[in-house]
Amino acid sequence: MRAMVLESVGKPLKLLDMPVPEPGPRDILIKVHACGVCRTDLHVVDGELKNPKLPLIPGHQIVGTIEKLGENANRYSIGDRVGVPWLGGSDGTCEFCRSGRENLCDNARYTGYQIDGGFAEYTVADERFVFPIPEGYPDLQATPLLCAGLIGYRAFRMAGEGKRMGFYGFGAAAHILIQVANHLGREVYAFSRPGDTAAIEFAKKLGAVWSGGSDDLSPQLLDSAIIFAPIGDLVPPALKAVKKGGTVVCAGIYMKDIPSFPYSLLWGERVLRSVANLTRNDGEEFLALAPKIPIKTEVHPYPLEDTNKALDDLQAGRFTGAAVIVVDKDSSV
Repeated sequence: MRAMVLESVGKPLKLLDMPVPEPGPRDILIKVHACGVCRTDLHVVDGELKNPKLPLIPGHQIVGTIEKLGENANRYSIGDRVGVPWLGGSDGTCEFCRSGRENLCDNARYTGYQIDGGFAEYTVADERFVFPIPEGYPDLQATPLLCAGLIGYRAFRMAGEGKRMGFYGFGAAAHILIQVANHLGREVYAFSRPGDTAAIEFAKKLGAVWSGGSDDLSPQLLDSAIIFAPIGDLVPPALKAVKKGGTVVCAGIYMKDIPSFPYSLLWGERVLRSVANLTRNDGEEFLALAPKIPIKTEVHPYPLEDTNKALDDLQAGRFTGAAVIVVDKDSSV
């Protein structure tokens, strides 16, 4: 099979011929149709997430069809269309797993990090950590739901039920979550990188009541804010923008250091919290909700051999919405 492989962190991926993987006892072999590109992929490739499996096939927003079942795999059938998210497995026995917090498991394994991912023609996944794709979502449009959507939805729920929400960084996750917010009658105030007029206008088009640069002051005190961008410098202004009792959620798996800030920004029972990974319950809940809204994703396709370009374009903010690697040229759009 063709695969884009990370051989050394900080270096571009290489297009290589690799053997098709064999599924383990509880695994399924998936013919990859498409795989979304996530900022976490950048963190893995750049070495900001330490100690990835090497060589590694990144990619963790995978949509494809099952081609082969492991000897003990029985949840799905050959030909089923499924999605593979970031969380690829957990031990199932620790205090976190037993209390419904498998996202915090110390022995969890992650797709495109410790497990080969979807920037390839085939991948294997533990059938227990795979989701059926909702009807009505073509392959490319479904891929962003599997991380930008799932982990973004967890962050959205952690932000609480206040009416006014700030979104710092208006990329793949924010463009999905604003649709959830609109559906629930919330107001979204969107903050993008200064001077990024495309993102500012994109947020307005999707229903933001206000959109501006991250260096702008919010025109209203907010009930909550979600920081999607991996920029620690955004934490103090987000705390300043939320009212007393408000919550600021850091939604990324990686963030640059948060600068010191006066205690007065946190005082007043403001809450600063992180979101780590996802649980299978998050996936089931969100993927049931998505077609009811219905969430529509804006995607920008790249062929497999242009994966490095897609990562570079993401880093530079050259598109709105989400980038998707098209692995099977017959994939539905």
